[in-house]
Amino acid sequence: MESPTPAKTNLPYLFFLGGTAALGGLLFGFDAAIITGAGPFLERHFQLSPLKLGWAFSCLLYGCVAGSAITGWIADKWGRRIPLLWVAVLFTLTSLATGTAQTFTIFVIVRTLGGLAVGGVSVLAPMYVSEVSPPAVRGRMGTLYQLSIVMGVLVSYCINYYLRDLGDWNWRWMFISGVIPSLAFFLLVLRAPETPRYLIKAGRPAEALEILTRIGGAESAALSSAEITASLTGRRTPWAELNRPGIRRALAVSFVLAILVQASGVNAIVDYAPRIFQSAGWKIDAALLSTFVMGIASFLFTLGAFPIIDRFGRKPCYIVGSLGMTAALAGLAAVAHTGQFTGPRVLVLILVFLVFFTPCIGPVFWTLMPEIFPNRVRGEAMTVPVLTQWLANALVVNLFPFAVAKMGNAATFGFLAAMALTQALFTWRFLPETKGKTLEEIEGFWEGRLKPKNLKPET
Repeated sequence: MESPTPAKTNLPYLFFLGGTAALGGLLFGFDAAIITGAGPFLERHFQLSPLKLGWAFSCLLYGCVAGSAITGWIADKWGRRIPLLWVAVLFTLTSLATGTAQTFTIFVIVRTLGGLAVGGVSVLAPMYVSEVSPPAVRGRMGTLYQLSIVMGVLVSYCINYYLRDLGDWNWRWMFISGVIPSLAFFLLVLRAPETPRYLIKAGRPAEALEILTRIGGAESAALSSAEITASLTGRRTPWAELNRPGIRRALAVSFVLAILVQASGVNAIVDYAPRIFQSAGWKIDAALLSTFVMGIASFLFTLGAFPIIDRFGRKPCYIVGSLGMTAALAGLAAVAHTGQFTGPRVLVLILVFLVFFTPCIGPVFWTLMPEIFPNRVRGEAMTVPVLTQWLANALVVNLFPFAVAKMGNAATFGFLAAMALTQALFTWRFLPETKGKTLEEIEGFWEGRLKPKNLKPET
């Protein structure tokens, strides 16, 4: 079946839908990265030991593990839109409570609760974007989510830098500022509809057809509606469905990719950037400014994903990105090993790392995860890679300072380089190309019913 052409697609409406859900990525990036600049001031305010500082950085991520674990079930029971509204409320409340926490224990508790929202949006937002997007533009729409994450990181870096001299309350205002995008997200989601695929699953086909018609026209809507309905007919319960051979195969691929996307070091670099620059000889002001430069670069590089993800495909982007990351991380290991781990060299190599991660890995990962799973089990299946990547993220962020202290920068970055190379090899061997295919065609590939040319696995 041919995908709807871009000419038949109502792009302004589609970008409203995808952009609204993708804005959840801004909250994701903001909440995850605001601790980067707040950390040094938080450490001084609460007089934290290295162990407690590591907990301050990672407690959000353990909340993300819990949030992603329960959100798949919630999404299949309540849909995508209503849980997104709950997430927006939780973001708002925890941003305010984190910034006003009077003790470190309260800070950790509230920050962990904020992780429930981040974990939830990491399941719901890419799922929503994938389910409203026609195949011809789904990659670019998925890139909106990654772009929003990077924008959230950039905004947090900017706030960190400009509030650094505000006195003892500076770290508090850093967290409280998250209330503004949280409220904006809530108001936008209020105006957005439920996804057509969930509406058909919930027995509301007329509503689904109306939305599909507005997105792609009457002819495309009728075809898509029939295809979605057929994919949901005569199936067992979702959790039982996960044990089907084809779905097990998709889950295995998503599980490994979820580990490697974090084990290759992106969040270790993002979260500990000021500390890395300080270890390279720069003072806190220069370290925070360099981190802000990283945020700007990440935003600009992510824009590069728009023209390439639907043109060259997911698999080539992932392989090229992984190999570029490998080279940059190996370079960091080399300069550390030779005693040339200085600020300018480190900044250049980190920017090279971001050149390959932000357009090639981040948007492709979040586009691939929802699109490789069948309609009827997408909520439950998405739990596996999202929970896995959050758990891997938490472990990497927890262990990175310990690894640097025990093994040194050379061995630590060398290990991350090996993981990035493993990611390239695994992608080459096991990941099918999904560019331009409907979600139902991809489902047919995993189940062995359909093997279009671009979906043939490597043999």
